[in-house]
Amino acid sequence: MPFSLRVVSVERSLFEGDVDFVVANGADGELGILPRHAPLMTILKPGALKIRHGGNEELLFVGGGFLEVLPDRVTVLADVAEHADEISVQQAEEARRRAQEKLAGTLTASEETEFQNALAMAEARLRLARTRRG
Repeated sequence: MPFSLRVVSVERSLFEGDVDFVVANGADGELGILPRHAPLMTILKPGALKIRHGGNEELLFVGGGFLEVLPDRVTVLADVAEHADEISVQQAEEARRRAQEKLAGTLTASEETEFQNALAMAEARLRLARTRRG
């Protein structure tokens, strides 16, 4: 019994359709959503969003946002999102390098938080891109 899933970012809609299973990185760890899951709302951490539908698996990168589970649908509102095959390994490595360089310097607390988040996003994008490419 599939359920409706919608994944949107600030820039575009990435997925809309019926699915069998979704795995996301929630605030308290990895979270699996099956049909008839209890309603919930959680913050998403940067990482893969795995979508299974009709025997196929689709991978998206989600760089934070929210996941809402309702009785009839699941919605992902992502800060940043892209299909796994759209990720450039070179750009992600460059973003990781820049964040690491900034973190090595003297920073204010808010700057440190900003660059820690940038580093976490770059590393999550790299993991997903490398997993996708084998």
